[in-house]
Order: sequence, then structure tokens, then C-alpha cells
Amino acid sequence: SILLRNPYWLVIPFGTLLFPLLYHFIVLRPDRLFWLLLITFPLSTEWMVTHSLGLDFPDEALLILLTAILLIRWIHEPRWLPKAVLRNPLGLLLVLYFGWLLICTCYAVEPLLATKYLLAKTWYVLPLILLPQVLLTDRYRFQKLALCLLLPMALVVIQVLIRYAFFGFAFEKVQQTMWPFFRNHVNYSSMLVCLLPVGWCCWKLTPKAHPMRKWILYGLLLGLTGLFFAYSRGAWIALLAGLATVGLMRFRWIKASILLALSAILISTAWLAADENFMRFAPDHDHTIFHTDFREHLLSTVEMTDVSTAERFYRWIAGVRMLAEKPITGFGPNSFYLHYRPYTVARFQTWVSDNPEHSTVHNYFILLALEQGLPGLILFCLLFFGMLMQLQNLYHQFQSRFYRNITLVTAVVLVMIGVINSMSDMIETDKIGGLFWLCMGIVFLLGTKAKEEQEAFC
Repeated sequence: SILLRNPYWLVIPFGTLLFPLLYHFIVLRPDRLFWLLLITFPLSTEWMVTHSLGLDFPDEALLILLTAILLIRWIHEPRWLPKAVLRNPLGLLLVLYFGWLLICTCYAVEPLLATKYLLAKTWYVLPLILLPQVLLTDRYRFQKLALCLLLPMALVVIQVLIRYAFFGFAFEKVQQTMWPFFRNHVNYSSMLVCLLPVGWCCWKLTPKAHPMRKWILYGLLLGLTGLFFAYSRGAWIALLAGLATVGLMRFRWIKASILLALSAILISTAWLAADENFMRFAPDHDHTIFHTDFREHLLSTVEMTDVSTAERFYRWIAGVRMLAEKPITGFGPNSFYLHYRPYTVARFQTWVSDNPEHSTVHNYFILLALEQGLPGLILFCLLFFGMLMQLQNLYHQFQSRFYRNITLVTAVVLVMIGVINSMSDMIETDKIGGLFWLCMGIVFLLGTKAKEEQEAFC
């Protein structure tokens, strides 16, 4: 390879080593692929296979491999499919959601991109929902799951803080310290804040006399430090929402909070649409700027002069107008970037509206509505809110302190993901999307554990 200056010759030695590893993981111990997948979630990076086809490597490759193994196992032994998923009402909602997604794919304006989306959604959902039912059989496995997520993330935070220290923790340099594990500080802070409750649960469930308890506390302090220096407003708001969720769960206020949030959204949407009140928030094209000082950045957010806030309005309006044109089936998955320009309002345009990153609408719920229609949005919201309602019921049903804490943490992580996705569209990323579907798998599993506990007491 060195002599010919051709790196492809390296495939021979490394490929030879790969075969026994694949034999071990696929044939002898396929369950270890699941633990390896969890380890790679914080460590994976984006890899452009071709000019138009990207892959999150290696976690997405592992998801594809696990999906293939699951399908082969199901064909070989159809009864193997965990029945807890099918018996849960959320399982029916999930099937309906995928059915509607298939319909939207058939009507999509970009059928190839929509098909890619459907396939990717399949290999994310199947392993992360089905495998926890089989592998998370006891407390030790839950602890193993937490360690597989937390330790790699801790390593990422340490290297980010070290690299960031060389820039003096300057706000404008924050993006340069995330590569290659995260695209930007928003992705990084989103996963970090969602894993903090997992670390807190480990600390809470560890006996006070155990020597590991202080190290877990050090890890939590490290995570909070990393979150502070990520300078992400959305992640900070998600942390506050997560703290509030603890109280909401304990006092059975989840349902009331959901109804209150939906009412606020509907009322504010109706007011913005009436008499074009949304035009009051139109930015000044020349004064919407990116601040290099974080205090100015926060102040400009409140004053609506920050460029990222202004750009959100620009794309939200385009998304709502797209939804108005195709409210039933939407434009189809992965279609927003290619079709949103004619639906924008020039008065909201900013100097970053050329969108070189090809990013989307910056609100996952609007994105679902415009790409999958109102039925797709409703089905997803039923899934999301249904998980929270089930978790609240399970939290008060469990007698086991261990599973009560697991239930509480799962609810906190889901609320954090919901808050983050009201300002971005992270469920379509490997890291936050992976955590979301893993949480759903844990909800199904907790339902099974609650029934087992109830039968044991009876």
C-alpha cells in the first residue's frame, strides 16, 4: 500500500482480521452486537459513502446488521417475536405509524429519498425496540446498558473540554471541538443532556458505601461542565424541563401538562395566523447577527435579533405553508430542503438563508406534518404522549425501587428529547433518534416487568 500509494491494499490484512470478528459476533454471540452498538452511539461519525449517500458509522452499520439478524431469526422461528410489543397499545400505534409512513412514501414527491427514509427508520426501530425485550433481563443488564452509553460519552466530553481549553473556551470556537464525533455543539449538547439523567440514576441506585458512587458523582460534574461549555440554549431548557418532569411524574401531572402544552400551542398558532400576526416577528435582515459573546447571544435571543432564532421563523413559516398545500399525505419524507424555497416569506429572510448545510425546518413536529401530513403528526404524537402516560402509570405501579427509578429516568429523557425537537429535528439523527427508539423499547419492557411483579405479589 505504501509502495503503490494506494490505501485500498489495506483491505487485505484488515479484512482478514474482520472475518473471525464477524463470525464471533454474528454466529457465536450476536447479543454482543447490541452492546457494541450502544458503545458506538456517542463515538460514531458521519461518513459519505457516495456524493449523495451518507452513513453514520459504525452505529448505523451495526443497526443494519442487527436488523438482518432479527429478520433471519424471525423467519427461522416466527414465535420468537417478543409478544410484549404486540400486546401493548403502543405496539399497535407503532404499526399504524409505519403503515402511514408507507402510504406517504407512495405519494412522496421524492420517492427515492422517501424510500431511503423508510428503510433507515426500519433498521433503527426494529433492533432498538425488540432487542431490549430479550437482552435487558435483569438489573445487571440495565447497569451494563448505562455504562455502555455513559463511559464513551465521558471520553468524548473529556477530549472536547481539553481541545476547547486551547481556544480559551471562546464561544465562537465551540464548533471546532466537536469533530469527528458530533456535527456541531447542538448535537453534542443534546446527547449529553439526555444522558445526564442516566448518570443520576446510576448514582442514586449505587449504595452510599460503594467506592464507585463518588466516581459517578465526578462523572455527573464532568457532564454538567461539558453541558455548560457547550453553550446550547436548547439543551439548557431541556435540562430544566427534565427536572420539572420529576415533579410531574410524582404528582401524576403528566396528562394535565400535555393538555396544557397542546392548548398553548393551538392558541398561539391560531393567534399567529389571525390577521397575519406572525409578521410582527419579522427580523431586520441587516441586524440579525451571530454574536461571538455568549451574553450578547442570549440577549439577542430575547430581543429576536439572533440569526438562528430569525432563521427558525423563516423555515417554520415555509413548513406551515407547505403543510397547508398538502395536509393529508404531505410532501413525503426527506423532501423539505428540496421544496421549501417557494413557500418562504421574503420578509423573514436572513443572511444565512442560503442554507449551505442543507438543514431542515428546525422543528421535528412541523417537519413530520409537512412531510407525512397531519395523520403522521397525530400518530407520532399519540406514540410520544402515550409513552409518557404509560410511564407515569408504571411509576406509581412499581413496588421495586430499582424499576421506579428506571421508569422515572426514561420519562425524563423522553421529555428532554421532546423539548430539543421543538427547536430542532434530532430524531432523524443517529444519536438522539437512537435514544428515542431505545426509550420506547424500554417502555415495552417495563410494562412486562410490572406484570411480572404484580403476578409475583399475587
